[in-house]
Parts: sequence; C-alpha cells; structure tokens
Amino acid sequence: MMPGDGTGVTRRGALLTAAGVGAAFAGGRASAQQIAGGRPVRVVVPYPAGGAVDLVGRLLAERMEPALGQQVVVENRTGAAGIVGADSVAKARPDGTTLGVIGMTTLCAYKTLYNRLPFDPDKDFAPVSQISAGTVVCCVNKDAQKKHGWTDFRRLVSWMKENPDALRFGTAGVGTTAHFTMAAVQKATGAKALMVTYRGGAPAVADLQAGVIDMMFELTPGLMPLIEQGVVSPLAVGSAKRVGALPDVPGMAEFADIGLGSVDIGAWEALMAPAGTPPDVLDRLNAAVRKAGEDAAMREKLRASGFSVETSESPAALAEKIRREIPYWRKLVEDSGAKLDT
Repeated sequence: MMPGDGTGVTRRGALLTAAGVGAAFAGGRASAQQIAGGRPVRVVVPYPAGGAVDLVGRLLAERMEPALGQQVVVENRTGAAGIVGADSVAKARPDGTTLGVIGMTTLCAYKTLYNRLPFDPDKDFAPVSQISAGTVVCCVNKDAQKKHGWTDFRRLVSWMKENPDALRFGTAGVGTTAHFTMAAVQKATGAKALMVTYRGGAPAVADLQAGVIDMMFELTPGLMPLIEQGVVSPLAVGSAKRVGALPDVPGMAEFADIGLGSVDIGAWEALMAPAGTPPDVLDRLNAAVRKAGEDAAMREKLRASGFSVETSESPAALAEKIRREIPYWRKLVEDSGAKLDT
C-alpha cells in the first residue's frame, strides 16, 4: 500500500481522482459541442436513393459524422418533386437533429410555381450552408439517337420543332431544375416535347437507358455513370459554358444562333434546418459542413460527377444567396408558364 499524505488520500488515489475530474470535464466539453446532447442527426434527402441529390447527401453525411462527433444518417423521403421531404424538415423539431438537402428550385422557385405549399420556403427553413454547385446535362437514348439522327444538340432541337410533342423527355417532376431547363429551351427555340414526370432522377435515368423516354436534362451526377459507360449520349449542358467533367460537351452559349445564348442554368444544393433552430447550433452545423467540404475524396467524387464542393462562409451568407437568386428563378417559372397546386 502506498503511503498517504496525512489526509487519508493516497498518492495513487489523488492521481486517479484528478484524472477522473479531467475526463469528466473533457467529456462535458465534448458533449456541449455536440448537437442535442449527441443524439443522431438525420439528413433528409427528398429524392430516391441513387440519384444526384442522394449522392450529395450521402457524401456529406459520411463526413459530417466525424466533424460533429455523433451519428449522422440519411433518410430518403420522396414525393411531389421534393416537397414531401422538404416539408418533413420544415415541420421537424428545431434542435439540429433533422436537416434537409434542399435544392435551389425548392428555395427560390416553388413559391412562384405553386399556388399552395405545405411550408413557406422563406419562413420555415433556417439556412446552414451550401453544399455543392453544378449544372444539368442533356442526354439522349442511343437507339433513339441513331433512329432519328440526333448527332448534336442543334439537330435534336430541329427534330423537336419538326415533330411537336413526339419526343418524350423525363424529369424528376415539375419544378425541378431539369424541368425549368427544358422549358427555357422550348420557349427560346419554339421546340415542343412531351414531359414524362418521375418521383426522382434515378427512375427517370433508368427509363432513359431502357428507351422508355428519349431524352432528359438531369443533374450531372445522375448521368455521368451512363455517359462514362457509353450507354447514353451527352449533347449539351445547361450552363452557358462547358464544364470540366465534360469538356467536349457544348454549353448553351454555343447555341446563341438558335436563341439559347441567354440560358445559363446552375444547380446547387444546400443544407437547411427547421426555422427556429438556435443560431449556435446553425453555426456548429455550418462548421461541420465546411469541414466535410475540405475532404479530398468528397471533392474528387463530386468533381468526377460534374459537380463541385461549394460551402457557405456562414448561415447568413447562404440566406443572402437565396435572396439574390429568387428573382432569377421567379422569371424562369413565369417563362415556363407552369402553375401548380400541391
């Protein structure tokens, strides 16, 4: 037995007691930094597994988990062009344990597109951070391409003008980036095509491969695997300029001669929390997203899919971006002529 110090406490006991206090203090400090006492954080993806938005959500969740020091799980809640999933986030407890990967159309266009929504995009979400940035790509089924001679995007547009509503194009729903891109193309060129809507990008991509639909604009991550396999043919991207992952595919500025010179469709996803989430929790989540965005593997996977990592300096910076882009998307909705009820 080790000698005491005259107070009834041994040297070993004193060391153990000090270590225990230190551990308890450290544990308390770590707990204070976690969200909602360390309970699992749920990231809602409003589209089916396997699509472009799902890829962004899963890459983010995997890397937010170590940044937060607690479990982060992805939940796919599909339906109504992302409205079902977004609504579940808007109505969740505002404690940081339910977040959503919400696209710019939901945040910037849906209030103009829909007569009624179950949530208010301006009031029912709290911005955390942007996650990604990119565009859409137009791909055609190879059998349809061969049959109709769609060797390039100009020929495709000419064929649509000569054969109104004969081409079947797919989207993940009215109000998605793909829908607005195609609406802008049709309005600018006078071409007409038949829209086939799906519950998400992934089932539409599967039908494009199978020949059920002839063509679609889709976020680049959703189509890059088929492009790389040579299964579908990319004819154009929705942005004005070409993108690094598809250097041989022309951008819309190259089709100014057929009226598309002013079309420039960007696509971005953001992490949003329910309104009322405390500012310190939003800041903690923002820091975790920014830390996740520094991961080299995540950046490379998104780059290869045609997207890039783009995070916000602060929740306020994302709020300003949303305010800035609303007029642009409002005009796209108005030009499309679409008006819906949920």
